[in-house]
This record gives sequence, C-alpha cells and structure tokens, in this order.
Amino acid sequence: MHIEIKTPEQLRAMRKAGLVVAEGLRRMQEATQVGVTTADIDAVGRAVLAEAGATSNFLGYGADYGAPFPGVACISVNDELVHGIPGERVIADGDIVSIDFGAVLDGWHGDAARTFSAGTPRPEDVELSAATKEALWQGIAAVRDGGKVSDVSKAIERSIKGQRRRYGNLREYTGHGIGTAMHMEPDVPNQARGAPQTRLRVGMALAIEPMLTLGLHQTVVADDEWTVLSRDGSRGAHWENTVAITPDGLWVLTEPDGGEAELRARGVPFGPLAD
Repeated sequence: MHIEIKTPEQLRAMRKAGLVVAEGLRRMQEATQVGVTTADIDAVGRAVLAEAGATSNFLGYGADYGAPFPGVACISVNDELVHGIPGERVIADGDIVSIDFGAVLDGWHGDAARTFSAGTPRPEDVELSAATKEALWQGIAAVRDGGKVSDVSKAIERSIKGQRRRYGNLREYTGHGIGTAMHMEPDVPNQARGAPQTRLRVGMALAIEPMLTLGLHQTVVADDEWTVLSRDGSRGAHWENTVAITPDGLWVLTEPDGGEAELRARGVPFGPLAD
C-alpha cells in the first residue's frame, strides 16, 4: 500500500484547493431553492471553479472504466444517497439535498460534501443530517499522528449507534486518502473492520465521509450507472471534509475556519500551517 505523505508546502497547496471547495459548496447551497434544477446548481459550482482558476476532479471521472461523470458536483436528492447526476430534476419543497463537490488547483485535490433541506425541512431530515455531520466530526476528532484508520471508523460507528434513532450506515462506500489524486489509499470505512488498519502519520490527508439513511443501509445503482439509491426508498444524508495531519494537530482543509471551532470544542489540537 502506498500512502502519500505531504510536505507542509504541499498541505498549504491543498488548503487552497479546499477553500475553493468550501466556497463552491456555500454558493451551491445558497442556490438550492425550490424550483431550480440540479443542473442550475451544478452551473454555480462550475462558475466557482472558473473564478478560482481551478478544474473539476468530478467532471469526466470514470471515463476509463465506464460512463464518465457529466457534472462538477454530485447532487443527490431524497433517496438518492450519493453520486447523483445533475440534470433537469427540479428541487421541491421539503427535499433533502446532498452536494458532493471537488476541485483541483495546482495539481492538488479537495473534496467535501454537505446535506441540507430545501424550503420547509422535515424534522426527521434535519435530525438525519445533524447525525451524519456529528459522525463526520467524531471521525475527524479521532484522527491523530500514530493512530490508525480503524480509530476513525470506530468513532464514526460509535457516533451513529449513539443517536436517538437508528440509521442505516452505508458500507459499500468509504472515505479515502487524497492529495495528487482524488481517491488514494487508504480507504476509510465508516464501520469497524477486522482487517489490519493503516497507521496514521503527519503529512497524511484523508477525506472522511459518513453516509446515513433513515432506513436500511442497502443500496442499488440507477441505470445511469452513477446514482446510488437506497433500496428501501429511505432518504439519506452525506457529510464530508478533507482533513490533514500536521505537526501541531489537525487542519480541516475544506472548512473556511480550518475546522478550528469544531476541533477546539472537542478538545482536539488545531494545527493550521502558516504561510
């Protein structure tokens, strides 16, 4: 297994890509209003990339082994859990929407996802998104130099099982290493697994991304070869951030504040790298 270890300069370059991702997600969420299409939302992401001089790591992804992804963002609505293709679908009142977005700047990748409701939110959807976000931050808080990937997986799983209600926790889809490519070793599962787990160290960057449903965890892939749907029709949520291990702690590259507020609230060392 080859794990890419970044220098401080390279992590700072990744931070620039991460800030493009954060801005794109902010503006696409702002644009997600009742009556717009998912293609309209994707167009906002394209504009953010163009303004930043960045390229998309989603657009055309998969061309080597199947249908290339046609958007710069995965926009998944209701029972579309991940990898939703932007198109003519119109956002309706009460929809729960997950946007997964990435950027490449100077050869370095950023990747993150957010889930929110359009129009009038359903209480169970708000709780679902909050539970998924909490699982993300519990997973991030478990990242440390000298720890293991399994620490992250166990923290995510423990957070999900500690929720008031039971959620489906997707098993076929995982977080991943990230850097000079979007998907790199190691995989970061959202459940504890028995196989030997990779040791974490300074200079690693991980994209951590729990995906939950209001029902069961089983999924099916739509005929478009991309969109992942819940088999039982239940709604889902997806939260993701790119996080780096620095000599001083953690730096969440896709959060505007670098993850400072969440990390400090959890007693986790915040370790941004100065320019």
